[in-house]
Amino acid sequence: MKNVKAVMAGNVWKLLVKPGDIVEDGQDIAILESMKMEIPIAADFGGVVKEVKVSEGDFVNEEDILIEFE
Repeated sequence: MKNVKAVMAGNVWKLLVKPGDIVEDGQDIAILESMKMEIPIAADFGGVVKEVKVSEGDFVNEEDILIEFE
């Protein structure tokens, strides 16, 4: 199973996908906010979103799973 993880600690500012969405390699799937900076998180692979593990506004640590793919 493939997962996309947070690259740094911060707040989930915006989620750009939902379960069932088809994602392409390199597509932005979420935006984190840390120290007043917006950090886009891109998928390193293509696939179908199985589960979004976080909600907008959640605080995440580096390496936390954000999105799980089928």
